[in-house]
Amino acid sequence: MKLNIKNETGKLSSVVLGQPRSMGGIPALEESYDAKSFHSIQNNIYPREEDIINEMTAFEKVLKKYEVNVFRPDIIEDYNQVFARDVAFVIDDKMIISNVIADRADEQDAYKKIFEEVKWRDIINLPESAHVEGGDVIVWNDFLFIGTCFSEDYRNYKTARTNEYAINILKEYFPKKRIIDFDLKKNDTVPYQGILHLDCTFNPVGKDKCIIYKDGFVDESDYQLILDIFGEENCFQVTDQEMFEMYPNIFSISPEVVVSDSSFTRMNEFLRNEWGMTVEEVPYREVSKMGGLLRCSTMPLVRE
Repeated sequence: MKLNIKNETGKLSSVVLGQPRSMGGIPALEESYDAKSFHSIQNNIYPREEDIINEMTAFEKVLKKYEVNVFRPDIIEDYNQVFARDVAFVIDDKMIISNVIADRADEQDAYKKIFEEVKWRDIINLPESAHVEGGDVIVWNDFLFIGTCFSEDYRNYKTARTNEYAINILKEYFPKKRIIDFDLKKNDTVPYQGILHLDCTFNPVGKDKCIIYKDGFVDESDYQLILDIFGEENCFQVTDQEMFEMYPNIFSISPEVVVSDSSFTRMNEFLRNEWGMTVEEVPYREVSKMGGLLRCSTMPLVRE
């Protein structure tokens, strides 16, 4: 397979979609590793496997409607494998294997047959202490946007998934990219007060537009920088509640077509009526209870 990911919205040819089967039981509260899952467990609304299967099946049908080649990881018994984005990710023609948190380390075993489709010289394995997950990495033509946590308490946050060391290594591998890092607010137990990954607060759509949540950034200057790059008129602003519902984490099949949660009424209507986009709606409320949405569920491999 010839990998090709130059941006977030080019016409999608091949993608990995996460695996909802054999998720295991409901985690104990202390076993949760993101604030949204903590909230769901605490409030007894953690999703059932049957509902996750139904939602991801609906997503897969939309992908196949647009003739996208969909890969699925092998099933690991009693293991949550919904969020493919963080196992590995592609920049240009290279696949970076993530150093995910210990709770998810076994997930990569299920991707062996997918990794075998890629030339070994196109796969980058990072040093063990370089931590990065695909949800924090947004490829946008000459830009590489990366979410991180610069707090001195980095090691105390389960939701701090990408460190400065990994960013420095990516700079070495992609010297021609303009790499911009964003310090994200972190909170392990209150989803209104922290951002798990960059794509939970910022996500490009179309050819020159984006969805953004202002208060996800530690420094307002980072938010202003995105407005400067995209133009304020090209930024759809998300409210606190909409961030909690995971509005930014939709998925682009092409510059003209996005897949969005069917409950995102305000944004879906705006994308259609103001930006002229085709919005394919799927139910994804149950998946959202585990801290991710549509972008998190995917690992794009080839875009035209």
